[in-house]
Amino acid sequence: MSPDERNDGLFGGSGETRTRLPEGEGGGQDVYGGARRSSRSSRSSSRSLVTVVGVVVLLIAAIAFANRGGDDSSSGDGDGQKAGAAPTAPSGEKPVDGKTSGIASGFAKSEQGAQSAAANYVVPLGSAEMFSKPRRDEILRAVMAPSSVNRFEAQLDKAYTAAFFKNVGLNDDGTTPNGYQFVSRTSPIGTKVTSYSGDQATVEVWCSGLLGLAGEQSTKPVTNSWFTITMKLAWTNGDWKATTHTQKDGPAPVPGDDRASGSDEISKAVEGYGGFTYAR
Repeated sequence: MSPDERNDGLFGGSGETRTRLPEGEGGGQDVYGGARRSSRSSRSSSRSLVTVVGVVVLLIAAIAFANRGGDDSSSGDGDGQKAGAAPTAPSGEKPVDGKTSGIASGFAKSEQGAQSAAANYVVPLGSAEMFSKPRRDEILRAVMAPSSVNRFEAQLDKAYTAAFFKNVGLNDDGTTPNGYQFVSRTSPIGTKVTSYSGDQATVEVWCSGLLGLAGEQSTKPVTNSWFTITMKLAWTNGDWKATTHTQKDGPAPVPGDDRASGSDEISKAVEGYGGFTYAR
């Protein structure tokens, strides 16, 4: 297993960027204010933290110690066909209108439906809600195949410890310190089917993530990262459910010359801008 891959975690056919449907909008020294975006090398520690903690990176790295290995991110299940590249365009299929525990559900049994499922599933798996035990278990039951739920619950219970919370700037019980806002978001950029065989699909999801504490004098300001999740899904009880995944860093674009926003602006953005339902 290469150093940038972690196997056996969470997280049909062409490759393209997803169309997205909006669901609605949701005093001391400020380490964010006026700072130039740091170089790739100066941000390596932040990216390392993101890898260790994850967005779904959070999820993946949290259970890295329990990796089984032997999972090839490019391999399919069975004798599925290999998808080629295709134009970046929506399929025009009607998006899902169902939800399970607040997460999109009821995806079509097709390559497009598998892509939609994978794109939607990486979002809650990489959210701040994963730091709450009751909500984490609810998310796992909504997106994972029943045969995989207990295993992942047990692994994550062992991973979300006081030391783990401290590593991302939270209190020992996983709550956010007073005066700060914990940010953990994953945004799918595009999806690609690498294998599809009717009841099994392997989908790659290229993602951008945010992680950190927004607040004055934060020593762990919100940073962004880029990574690719390869999710295997199985058609289970009339819907696509995740069974396993691999994850690797990148592809990452060259950082721009934007000025970092202040902590107050970041907090308001997180509170004011809702997420999306992702559909192929």
